Amino acid sequence: MSSTRLDPYSDRYAARTHGMTASEIRALFAVVSRPEVVSLAGGMPAVTALPLDAVGSMIGDLVSGHGAATLQYGSGQGDPRLRERICDVMALEGIGVGGDADALPDNVVVTVGSQQGLDLVTRVFCDPGDIVLAEAPSYVGALGVFQAAQAEVRHVEMDADGLIPEALREALLTLRAEGRRAKFLYTVPNFHNPAGVTLPVERREQILALAEEFDLLLIEDNPYGLLGFDREPLPALRSRAADRVIYLGSFSKTFSPGLRVGWVYAPVAVREKLVLASEAQILCPPSLTQYAVARYLDTQPWEQQIKVFCELYRERRDATLESLTALMPDGVSWTKPDGGFYVWLQLPEGLDSKVMQPRAVAARVAYVPGIGFYADGAGQRFLRLSYCYPEPDRIREGVRRLAGVIESELELRETFGGIDPATLHGADAASVRATGTADEEGFAIRSRSGGSTPGADAL
Repeated sequence: MSSTRLDPYSDRYAARTHGMTASEIRALFAVVSRPEVVSLAGGMPAVTALPLDAVGSMIGDLVSGHGAATLQYGSGQGDPRLRERICDVMALEGIGVGGDADALPDNVVVTVGSQQGLDLVTRVFCDPGDIVLAEAPSYVGALGVFQAAQAEVRHVEMDADGLIPEALREALLTLRAEGRRAKFLYTVPNFHNPAGVTLPVERREQILALAEEFDLLLIEDNPYGLLGFDREPLPALRSRAADRVIYLGSFSKTFSPGLRVGWVYAPVAVREKLVLASEAQILCPPSLTQYAVARYLDTQPWEQQIKVFCELYRERRDATLESLTALMPDGVSWTKPDGGFYVWLQLPEGLDSKVMQPRAVAARVAYVPGIGFYADGAGQRFLRLSYCYPEPDRIREGVRRLAGVIESELELRETFGGIDPATLHGADAASVRATGTADEEGFAIRSRSGGSTPGADAL
């Protein structure tokens, strides 16, 4: 191996590694762990709201009483009892209710978090160069999976009501004219990460009709669906189209992210391939964590615990929105989520959330820049705020700091006129400008001053 290269293994790597980069969220880890920084970045659930003594005793009893099973290899598809209880959880969103004959524990594949489930689905369906449709913006972890699979991501526009059916039709017609097809559409319909918006029932029906018309497979990623603040859960896409939708679920948001237990609910033929792909990756999901989740669902008031989480996150959402309204300068606008973890904020014209980030870190507040949620490098005027982890007072302080940073950026823009903000921070302005390809005015969001951008009344 040559000793003159920075990486002596560079000529040995697979082609799929060439585009691998750290996500915008992971790049912040070293910063957000500092106690003086208010992190509005990571979507970490408030696990301290769990009855930790009861959960600890439950796990201890599992090991002491069932150690021979909990510490041993298990099924590649997952523990049968857990798969039964997963069906109970999905029933809350209409899956398996009303005559869905395909809603069976046999069609559940337990995964190491829903992230592994998404990776398995992508491995099963995508070859290098295949096209995947995804919302704009889209979950950063999904974009990383698609990038690793060397798939081509084409974004479909969203607004305050989520994915726009007319935009999906246009994307599908464009592909048809090119003589190509999408392997699937990836969507987060409930309390979207990062946008915080939710797809209404009418649009769900329109999107399912388009999927039928264009023979399109849907990947429904739904970690937040039970965490609504103002209504009962909406029916899952999977509940309306058994053969057209593959459903991804997770216990990371409703129980514990540290246990890393998720699942894929798929038609029989797909399930078989997912199990084979999972066995090739990990042999079997961890038995101890599966038994722990199953025992939690069997013995603890888990539905009541979800209500506790919802009230806690509602309080933190309210603190976020009230602080944004009180403190943000004119020209800043944001979505108003009715569940989940996230607010999607749009900066005034001329500001760039990635360029602004070092100034925010210096002011001891962290957020995720919008470009991390686009495969094409768009999203400079957007940023994601997460309200799930900090206490309300910390949220208010974080928003106060962020508002000060934005005001400083606006003063720089006013002082220096048309000079690119990236130049003022020592960045390569040309490279920053080159990444902006999306229509950043298309998102319907609520503004501080009470005025509206297109579609704001829908919120």
